[in-house]
Amino acid sequence: MKRLLGRMRIWLGASVMLAALAPLTAGAVEPIKIGFGMALTGGLAGNGKAALVAMQIWAEEVNAKGGLLGRPVKLVYYDDQTNPALVPGIYSKLLDIDKVDLVVSGYGTNLQAPAMPIIMQHGMTFIGLFGLDVNHQFHYDRFFQIQPNGEDPKISSIEGFFQAAMTAKPTPKTVAIVGADAEYPKVATEGAREIAKKDGLKIVYDRSYPPSTVDYTPIVHAIQATNPDLVYVASYPPDTAGMVRAAHEVGLKAEVFGGGMIGLQFAALKQQLGEMLNGIVCYDMYVPSSTMNFPGITQFLAKYQPRAKAEGADQLGFYLPPFAYAAMQVLGQAVETTKGLDQKKLAAYMHATTFHTVVGDIKWAANGEWATPRVIFVQYRGIKGNDLEQFKKEGTAVIVAPAKYKTGDLVTPYSAVQH
Repeated sequence: MKRLLGRMRIWLGASVMLAALAPLTAGAVEPIKIGFGMALTGGLAGNGKAALVAMQIWAEEVNAKGGLLGRPVKLVYYDDQTNPALVPGIYSKLLDIDKVDLVVSGYGTNLQAPAMPIIMQHGMTFIGLFGLDVNHQFHYDRFFQIQPNGEDPKISSIEGFFQAAMTAKPTPKTVAIVGADAEYPKVATEGAREIAKKDGLKIVYDRSYPPSTVDYTPIVHAIQATNPDLVYVASYPPDTAGMVRAAHEVGLKAEVFGGGMIGLQFAALKQQLGEMLNGIVCYDMYVPSSTMNFPGITQFLAKYQPRAKAEGADQLGFYLPPFAYAAMQVLGQAVETTKGLDQKKLAAYMHATTFHTVVGDIKWAANGEWATPRVIFVQYRGIKGNDLEQFKKEGTAVIVAPAKYKTGDLVTPYSAVQH
């Protein structure tokens, strides 16, 4: 019995040792860590969560194929709470404490700009997940924007609205410009002023409002009083919803209403606003269309949509998720092709290469923006009720600009399309 007990002790001791060693053996290959902050709570969480799901899908697919450079990929991320003040601390922690190998940005202009000084200090290659003209003030040669704004984002990201609007009959003569007093709307409205001047439009209303605004009816009443032909709005999701509801309540009379309204691309707002979307002309990046059937996009969405629904993320996933996935495709290809994690080599390769992704071909200009802009403008039509399934069909979001991706002509006036 003593001999048996002794053998059992030896066996148990060996088992414990093997159990302790097993994780070390399995984890002997250090993962490639990709770090980022992401809006998982706060005003931009709707898209932040969706982007995270897309990035997780990519990481799982890559790991199933053996990882990058023979190493597994690990995503290291923190909730930035849609609070720009938290961003520098998050990226300092990622780079100085977590020692991540690669970085991408969180979602949105306001959450990218605060990260830039930290990124530049560490010499990291940095992919931005949808921001407007972020690199304008930094001129950083290792920054790459995944949003298809074009080399002059202030203009190319919004000119499609005016291209479509100026086809209205009679030709528009006046425009109202309004936006939140925040980073993105400031840039967008500045671009709108430049284009309005170029198109010979008289600006009859040009004001901003505090991001804390909750009642937009007085703003729409003030716009209505100037009787503009066009109304260009630059807004974040909470105020986008407020402006749409106010326009509907007031019965805004304009030939064209819309512009740079962030949020109308999200499933949650589409579902909330429903028929109030009809007639609005707004920017987007991808909608189901024969002109945008890029290789791999259908397969990605087929994998994304059921998972997003289960995880409470954007159920359509047309806006940021395909681009977040594409950003990771780019990063993965750059690492594999350069055979390492040298940030200088990664940036040089990304500048020199045309990438084939689920959102089409991506080629970057010297300033890190897309060499050829591809922001589309859609007009919502024929929406009935609040069922999300209707948005999966071509025709509820008709592409009215640019010409290459156009699927229909602009219908005016806005009030007529509304009803």
